[in-house]
Amino acid sequence: MTVFVISILIGCLSVMTVRGRRGQWLTGMPVARARLVAVGGTYEGSHGRASDAYVIQERLIAAADGAAGTELGHTAAALALGAVVAGRPQHAGTREQDLEECAQAAHRAVRNAALRNPAMPALVSTLDLIVLDPGESPRLRFAHVGNGAIWHCAKGAPPVPLTTPHRSDDGPPPRGLGVSAALNPEVGTVPIRPGDRVVIVTDGVVRALGAQRMTELLTEGASPVACLDRFYDELAAVEPKEDATVVIADFVTV
Repeated sequence: MTVFVISILIGCLSVMTVRGRRGQWLTGMPVARARLVAVGGTYEGSHGRASDAYVIQERLIAAADGAAGTELGHTAAALALGAVVAGRPQHAGTREQDLEECAQAAHRAVRNAALRNPAMPALVSTLDLIVLDPGESPRLRFAHVGNGAIWHCAKGAPPVPLTTPHRSDDGPPPRGLGVSAALNPEVGTVPIRPGDRVVIVTDGVVRALGAQRMTELLTEGASPVACLDRFYDELAAVEPKEDATVVIADFVTV
């Protein structure tokens, strides 16, 4: 009896699958949907103090890296990303200026928390943020503050960095969130086509692997999951002291 029931259920699922894939779409039902399909992970640094955080949504990806070497690094990163998510930049306009305003909101969240609490004077964070604007001519808007990096891997072309790291060998990153009253984030826009890839990495990855090795890994053309695994293998070989976050997203329209 049990085998008979299971056979009926499997048959019903098969019919539903065929009808869903091949049947006529009803008026108003969605068809192709442009989005970012992403995977990410944070390789935890050997010094044992969390500093990185990231968020992945359908059309928004962001990563933040709190100042390394402090117990408040992860707090700063979480404050920055909380402001980004609350600002909903993927729904708040399509201008580069709109994304700059989102970065400014993250900056205020980090800085105000430090000013209100004397016990948290060292709240500093980086921010790398991308937003997909689908439309008839899809594009990515990006905002960058600090020493992380955003890379664009156009289909069939070599990977190229979209941002310039604001690097500092010692101390907090220049122009980091919360560093000073004024903030001048790097913002920009790049066209994107189906099959293109965008990658966000925090400074822990950049320091551990270097730009040349990152270029080689991104050129291999593996799936996002396989590419992330390769990054983890390389990071495991060098054991970075600080957190190292990688988020890999492909632009798809189906």
